[in-house]
Amino acid sequence: MGEEKNRTGQIAPHGGQLVNRVLVGQEREEVLARSRELKKIALNARTLSDLELLAVGAFSPLEGFMGKDDYEHVINEMRLSSGLIWTLPITLAVSSDEAQELQEGEEVALLDATGEAVGLLSLQEKFTYDKKEEAWNVYKTDEDRHPGVWYLYQRGETLLGGNITLIRRQPLYPGFEPYRLDPRETRGIFNQRGWRTVVGFQTRNPIHRSHEYIQKCALELMDGLLIHPLVGKTKLDDIPSEVRLRCYEVLVEYYFPQERVFLSVFPGAMRYAGPREAVFHALVRKNYGCTHFIVGRDAAGVGGYYGPYDAWDLFGHFRRDELDITPLFFAETFFCRRCDAVVSAKTCPHDSSHHVALSGTRVRELLDRGEPLPSEFTRPEVSEVLGEWSRNGS
Repeated sequence: MGEEKNRTGQIAPHGGQLVNRVLVGQEREEVLARSRELKKIALNARTLSDLELLAVGAFSPLEGFMGKDDYEHVINEMRLSSGLIWTLPITLAVSSDEAQELQEGEEVALLDATGEAVGLLSLQEKFTYDKKEEAWNVYKTDEDRHPGVWYLYQRGETLLGGNITLIRRQPLYPGFEPYRLDPRETRGIFNQRGWRTVVGFQTRNPIHRSHEYIQKCALELMDGLLIHPLVGKTKLDDIPSEVRLRCYEVLVEYYFPQERVFLSVFPGAMRYAGPREAVFHALVRKNYGCTHFIVGRDAAGVGGYYGPYDAWDLFGHFRRDELDITPLFFAETFFCRRCDAVVSAKTCPHDSSHHVALSGTRVRELLDRGEPLPSEFTRPEVSEVLGEWSRNGS
């Protein structure tokens, strides 16, 4: 089967069909009016972003929050009940008291923080779950110092499963909207540009020289590159998404061929689930039209909870024709002062005394101390953006 193509010549969405549960026109107005009479559930930042991504097809083949069968298969086997690969639970949790007020088979209005209806849930089932089991299976730890586990422990005790419809999207940070493209839109752009092979790059950090290096290595082999930064909920100490986006803008403007790179934002929340999340991000980028996906060192990791190349091992757990998107594995890269370039252990003959380690964590450490970013770390235009943010009260 390999990388299955649809009738446009593009890679098929995960599961074969791109989901669309966005309401428009008269149907939207009717559902919005009906929602005022329904029972209501308030969504947090993560579930709001999940609602949108479910509706626009980014999480295809899912059409709503997972029911018990899919949830348990994903937790234990990294597959949906259909057998299709899926590595992270997409769920909606409520308190036991809230769950008691809801009946299976009814519609429930989904609200944002202002109390406005943003979507509808057709409640098919409600069920309890074991938070410790999910923590160990998904995050490989039950320590609440892990941000994903901490979030899990704060949630309600009951999960609600059922299909959703989207009434209204949450506004993104000012200036983000031009970059907010749904899977149908990115696929349309790739098709217009004649890109048959597209490599996706997921990031939640400003792009440093190591990122630039592996992106350009991948681009040598591909028709196009999708730089797709995550701009949803992240850890409090991560650099704000608006600052990161400005870094991507200047880097693309000055250091990439405009006709072969596309910058768009991914309005999802970060789970910090390491290997499972790396596979998840690849499947999601397949839905956006990518045929290949960059997997670097400690992909989607945090705090030393995962081995540096555990994600590589997990990709190897699945058959390529099941994933239907090709991972491109890149080992740790660094700047070598003798080579005067970003290199890896595969390409550099010099010992480590000449090497400058590059990482988003290191960039944040220097910024926190008010130190300038060396040219070995990042381009001067990016350094200027980060320096201005740091000086103005980061």
